[in-house]
Amino acid sequence: MKSALSLALFSAALVLPAIAADPLPSWNEGATKQAILGFVEKVTSEGADFVPPAERIAVFDNDGTLWAEQPLYFQAFYLFDRVKALAPQHPEWASEEPFASVLKGDYKSALAGGEHGLLAMAAATHAGLTSEEFSASVNEWLATAKHPFTGKAYTDMVYQPMLELLAHLRANGFKTFIVSGGGIDFMRPWIGRVYGIPPEQVVGSSLKAAYEVREGKPVIVKRPELDFIDDKAGKPVGIHQHIGRRPIFAAGNSDGDFEMLEWTTSGEGPRLGILIHHTDAEREFAYDRESHVGKLARGLDEAPQRGWSLIDMKSDWKTIFRP
Repeated sequence: MKSALSLALFSAALVLPAIAADPLPSWNEGATKQAILGFVEKVTSEGADFVPPAERIAVFDNDGTLWAEQPLYFQAFYLFDRVKALAPQHPEWASEEPFASVLKGDYKSALAGGEHGLLAMAAATHAGLTSEEFSASVNEWLATAKHPFTGKAYTDMVYQPMLELLAHLRANGFKTFIVSGGGIDFMRPWIGRVYGIPPEQVVGSSLKAAYEVREGKPVIVKRPELDFIDDKAGKPVGIHQHIGRRPIFAAGNSDGDFEMLEWTTSGEGPRLGILIHHTDAEREFAYDRESHVGKLARGLDEAPQRGWSLIDMKSDWKTIFRP
């Protein structure tokens, strides 16, 4: 009898820590953390709100939601470095904008053309590359490039609380997708090792591509023409075209994510939208309504009545970047 009791107590000791383990240890206790945990428990427990695993789709913006985005989107820094690397082959860039400004280090002027300027640089530096060549270029850049303010590798500037959230959702039968305004081919080479998300679960902006046979080998080649912009109203369209299901969970950080959260949370049944509010100037960056990158104004105003959770980075997160 005594040995049976000891065995039961030993078994309980093994089980209880697992039960008590906090799946979001980098999140402070509070309403936002409980909203997330409560939502996951609700949709995975038998009852009126149960959601079958096949319908547990969660979508995440990337820039400013899964990794940092200040002072510029990280892909912009990649474009600048590509322009510099290829400049010797393009002497005309010395007097042609936005390339001339990049070569002078005047990034503000280089970005004055907005989306048009970025697309011009992407087309000029990416076109003609095969998918393998482009992936190799991105990986080589990420292996050596450093953020201008923190000195960290860009892939070290991912948010530890969001990595925990991704893992918690997947542990509960969710399929996690990235839906970003960033380039789909820029993200695919590294998101598996950084976020645990396979490349086929990425929706992003893209240039057109073509099938060619080069030296007897079939390849996919990038073309200097815009194919799709995955931002604002484009995000629900991209989700529809690539995923084919309306998500039940969406996470973003800017007004560029507004339509994605709106479309996600307007469906039937239990749904949750969250917005990361960058409030921590000491550990990261503080910005919202007036920011040139990641502007958050409409989302900040309308989140409460729409039932979206606003994640206050300063008060809701114990730590910011992954260790």
